[in-house]
Amino acid sequence: MMSSTEEVINERHPAMPLPIGHVLGILADNLRLRGSVMPLSKRRATRWAHGLGLPIGGETVLYTGLMYQLMPSIHSLASRMAQMEDSWITRTMGLGRIVNKFINTSRLMAWPNRAEQDAFDRRLRNIAQLLRAAGVQFGYLYGKELYAGALVYDQGLDEVFKRHACKVAGVLRAHGVKRVITADPHTTNMLRSVYPVVVEEFGVEVKSYLEVLAEHAPQVSGSLSGDLVIHDSCVYARSEGVVEQPRTLLRKAGAQLAECGSSKALTECCGGPIESLFPNKAKAIAEKRIEQLKETGGGRVAAMCPICLLNLQNAAGGNGLAVKDVSEYLAEAYCPADNTVSAI
Repeated sequence: MMSSTEEVINERHPAMPLPIGHVLGILADNLRLRGSVMPLSKRRATRWAHGLGLPIGGETVLYTGLMYQLMPSIHSLASRMAQMEDSWITRTMGLGRIVNKFINTSRLMAWPNRAEQDAFDRRLRNIAQLLRAAGVQFGYLYGKELYAGALVYDQGLDEVFKRHACKVAGVLRAHGVKRVITADPHTTNMLRSVYPVVVEEFGVEVKSYLEVLAEHAPQVSGSLSGDLVIHDSCVYARSEGVVEQPRTLLRKAGAQLAECGSSKALTECCGGPIESLFPNKAKAIAEKRIEQLKETGGGRVAAMCPICLLNLQNAAGGNGLAVKDVSEYLAEAYCPADNTVSAI
């Protein structure tokens, strides 16, 4: 039972959900004013490429859309938002949005873990090394690269998104980019399926790195023997047709794929899309998905999206499932040992 003091506190400060309008407003303001929903310094955004010697720009570029780089900050922010959910503190978020227009308050809310940053950087390095191992020639836009805008698009902030999409398209045109190789499903979907609708004469060829690798059929240099279950990205499987390519690459390297009942186009959500708005509900969805994946009997899980990866890793905890990015498994199988750069 609650004490009389607790009852008084709850009466004065009734529990409140996160104010969705203010949260979305802050994210939209960040994109409009600072080029990303969670602004990163150029040094932080490009740190993963240090030492790889990637050419600047070119007709074909690897486009990260900042998704992997943003994940540690988003994780930190979501953890703090979860603490605020159903708290009287949510009453102050309207003021917080006003302040954020002048000072980037999201940096004060998100203190990413350095080890987590290093891990997400290594995954991008894996992708670059995989493309190189397959003989693909590509460049990178470094500090000119912008977030693709998936979050504001998904939340229906159409005008903010369209202005940003036109800005991204302008950057690609200014650097003579004709072909883009994307690193994640959300950036793939934005550039391939959404931008051509909202940006006049977009005209850029877009493929996921998984599609490019499957087309180039790289040589296997290491074995992935043992059971492995894929968690399909909703966006890849239902919107972009990226389903069989990772399976082909993994099987070629010796993995025995244990399919979950809800896989491919029937895959279920990791909880990530609502993490910024309903963090505790997102966690519950991720825990449910982990139980489904665990039922396959496979001890290893491959995620194809950085959002899925983060949510499923957090939900898996110590329950015996090893959740890794598919690029980590593929790098183990296709990147020669002397071609893999692990240092950041």
